[in-house]
Amino acid sequence: MTRTVTELLDLRGKTALITGGSRGLGLQMAHALGEAGARVLISSRKASDLEEACAELQSAGIDARWVAADCQQEADIRHLASETAQRLGDVDILVNNAGAAWGAPAEDYPLEAWDKVMNLNVRSYFLLSQLVAKASMIPRRKGSIINTASIAGLGGNPSGMETIAYNTSKGAVINFTRALAAEWGEHGIRVNAICPGFFPSKMTAGTLKAMGEEKLAAHAPLRRLGDDEDLKGITLLYASDAGKHITGQWLAVDGGVSVITGG
Repeated sequence: MTRTVTELLDLRGKTALITGGSRGLGLQMAHALGEAGARVLISSRKASDLEEACAELQSAGIDARWVAADCQQEADIRHLASETAQRLGDVDILVNNAGAAWGAPAEDYPLEAWDKVMNLNVRSYFLLSQLVAKASMIPRRKGSIINTASIAGLGGNPSGMETIAYNTSKGAVINFTRALAAEWGEHGIRVNAICPGFFPSKMTAGTLKAMGEEKLAAHAPLRRLGDDEDLKGITLLYASDAGKHITGQWLAVDGGVSVITGG
């Protein structure tokens, strides 16, 4: 029997794990999944941030839990995967969202900064995906992995933005998504990426201050930056059966900026 759109988007009975879920884009995606009925477990480094975010989700009627983990550390990632399994069982939806940026001219870019950005933005995505897939998704032949990339992974930056490692890492996330989707499709696992443009957040605060929010908004065809709702739709599409025939794809959610820049 053909399901209705409402039925396809329903995530009741599903469990979602979201890294970098205590604020910004990760918290917005946790809201989207929880509002559709999923149980959510959010993770980030700071327990205090997680407690606050979890309280916010619970006040919205969402079944939310948290585990503190530094996704730059292999031991923390393994702990996160095992703790999630112990507390919530199988993971149906994994959102790899933890990330970092570092600004410096490419010719003087510190190797320490390069390693930090690449480890968190790429290596952690791989390791957590591997752990969750082996434990929950491959045995059950189903699952959805959503990777947060960026329009920065589609090309260079405007003058004044010097984030060589961030751009490189997000380009890697896009092809990681494609490669994993191709390999794990036989297991019924879908892997897709979201490429946000500028959303006001702690990570983008410096850029917004330096370049000006109004100037950045004016550069977008829609003349606006992202807000607290703009990732909800694509997150739910990728996570739910409404997107069950979509894998290996990326979508820019950027007000049209990538149309102009050629991403």
